Amino acid sequence: MLKDDFLHYLSAERNYSAATIREYNQVLSAFSEYVGKQQGQDIDWHTIADSDIREWIVSLMNQGSAASSANTRLSVLRSFYKYLLAYDYVSSDPTRRIEGPKKNKPLPSFIKESEMDHLLDDIPFPKTYEGLRDHLMLLTFYTTGIRLSELVGLDKEDVEFGTMVLKVTGKRDKQRIIPFGNELKEEMEEFEKERGTKFPVINTNALFISSKGVRMTPPAVRDIVKYYLSLVTTQKKRSPHVLRHSFATAMLNHGAEIEVVKELLGHESLSTTEIYTHTTFEELKKIYNHAHPRA
Repeated sequence: MLKDDFLHYLSAERNYSAATIREYNQVLSAFSEYVGKQQGQDIDWHTIADSDIREWIVSLMNQGSAASSANTRLSVLRSFYKYLLAYDYVSSDPTRRIEGPKKNKPLPSFIKESEMDHLLDDIPFPKTYEGLRDHLMLLTFYTTGIRLSELVGLDKEDVEFGTMVLKVTGKRDKQRIIPFGNELKEEMEEFEKERGTKFPVINTNALFISSKGVRMTPPAVRDIVKYYLSLVTTQKKRSPHVLRHSFATAMLNHGAEIEVVKELLGHESLSTTEIYTHTTFEELKKIYNHAHPRA
């Protein structure tokens, strides 16, 4: 049999492990069984068409196989037909015209609104400069959606209290304007007073500074965010970027147009922002499945 010859070739000529050969055998046997049932006869590897392979891939996906798993099985078929073609067992390769299923991009992690409300409203922060600063950094992340690098790069003059906007320098030094609300304004003003008291004289224009009077570093901010998020969520990802995701998700959940969210986040392409529409839809499905009596 051609399949047995191929498996022997993998063992004797390519030195594949026994586990890999078993996997190849399982895949080829499963494909052979599928085609045999469809055609009502034993498989003939010479007459397999690309449509047979496509139908098999579709059946795998319908049974719940992940795209990565389906692509792995398709790769086995490609190797098999490459072997058959090289040794003139077949005259054409039906896998050549097959494009495997695309892998789904992982949905971004985000903190629930109730968890963020609990963190910002109920969790006690130290009544110190550091406590006020840390709370303000979390509030800034969540209400503006800026990146970690953008937050640590903020200077005092980037905050315009009169018009209530932040001037943010993003990727490739591209600047954008982000509006903010009264809550952030009031906390910013309180923070400026506290900072002035703690550091009457400082040699930096940075908005957020460490206890030593120098600009905050990304690792330090990352650790602060991770600590405080750990107080309200058990999810593994607890980073500033999760707060950026949380901002975008909250905006869309409350009716913001996706084009507006794109501009606020500083995305180059709308397709980048569209991942958040999938996030809100997944959350909607979870709520529906949990709440509806016949779901």
